[in-house]
Amino acid sequence: MTTTLRILSIETSCDETALAVVEYDPKTKTYTILVEALNSQIDIHKEFGGVFPTVAKREHGNNLTSLLYTCLEKLADFSNTPIDLKNINLDFLTREQELKEILKNELEKEDSFIKHIPDIDYIAVTRGPGLEPALWVGLSFAKFLATLWQKPLLPINHMEGHISSILARESEIAFPSLALLISGGHTEVVDISKWGDYSVIGKTRDDAVGEAYDKVARILGMEYPGGPMIASRSEKVRGQISVGEIQQKKDSIGIKLPRPMLHSHNLDLSFSGLKTAVLYLVRDFKKAQSIEALPEETIDLICHEFEDAVAEVLVSKLTFAYREHSQKYKNLIVAGGVIANDFLKERIQSWCDDTGIHFLKPDKGLATDNAVMIGLAALVGLNHGYVKILKCNNTEFIELKPDGDWSLNTI
Repeated sequence: MTTTLRILSIETSCDETALAVVEYDPKTKTYTILVEALNSQIDIHKEFGGVFPTVAKREHGNNLTSLLYTCLEKLADFSNTPIDLKNINLDFLTREQELKEILKNELEKEDSFIKHIPDIDYIAVTRGPGLEPALWVGLSFAKFLATLWQKPLLPINHMEGHISSILARESEIAFPSLALLISGGHTEVVDISKWGDYSVIGKTRDDAVGEAYDKVARILGMEYPGGPMIASRSEKVRGQISVGEIQQKKDSIGIKLPRPMLHSHNLDLSFSGLKTAVLYLVRDFKKAQSIEALPEETIDLICHEFEDAVAEVLVSKLTFAYREHSQKYKNLIVAGGVIANDFLKERIQSWCDDTGIHFLKPDKGLATDNAVMIGLAALVGLNHGYVKILKCNNTEFIELKPDGDWSLNTI
């Protein structure tokens, strides 16, 4: 490879609509984020207390075209190849009628921005895992653009995207590496022999870490998303009193939560029971004290205990993985939205320091779902020759569907 590669990437697996253009230079072996645009639906989903799939789907359809315009306007780099109007095929948007109408109106404009082919080599799109109604929107949009511009399509695994997000700050990674992927919808421990060779060696049997944070926050009367609120209250406790005093206060009022599967001698995780333990603890406190709402200090201490429990479980699983695999790992890659939590980040950093393993994590802006990581995963797959390249209008391209449960094991 002697020339740079450019990818337009699209991410719609959950409640973030995102596009980006990412470039790889083989001479310098560096990845560059040329443009990115993202729309978060957090405020919309607050009233539901979590992500509502049909609402997420609708908002993706409403946002994709404007985000594409934002990216192309920033890129301001187009090829001289004229659009072949025969390639305008709206059939790929049959499932997405709102998006279809938006694009139909755009195509009727005399000088529509999508009638100019951007200077890109491929279009990458999240195929899964994720919410299938949401994934369908991005995939349909990507098929439409790939056909319109006659660009090959690259279906990308969302979890590989999280792993690849570290390439925005680390151009080369030593293998074998261990990955801990922690987000609202996923918690997985992954053995990575090399790029494209992944083995999921542990995962949650029920709630993901981020999901548990949100559910516990709801039990404690906080609005969605609950993770940052629990983290803030927990941090407040740490900043006010010593570790010993915190434990004394917890003991005096009976705040003790389980550490699920701490000694299970495997890498599976479970956070549903931890959430249920909080539910029972709150119920019993209210009943014993004949109150409708818990005191603020009690809520703060429960948040602290919950976060301590999560950290202890995660670190124990990392220790088990490291020992069981003969301490072979050169790096620990931790990615996903939950790594934005400073306390968990510090606990994992401390474990890495004690273990002598290199801790790799994405920049905070790339911790949550985004299109940059999808573009980076696409470039990695191209560079190492394992990503599937789908040419427009062949059978596999036409029949490509989302896979809401697509495992890293089957890449």
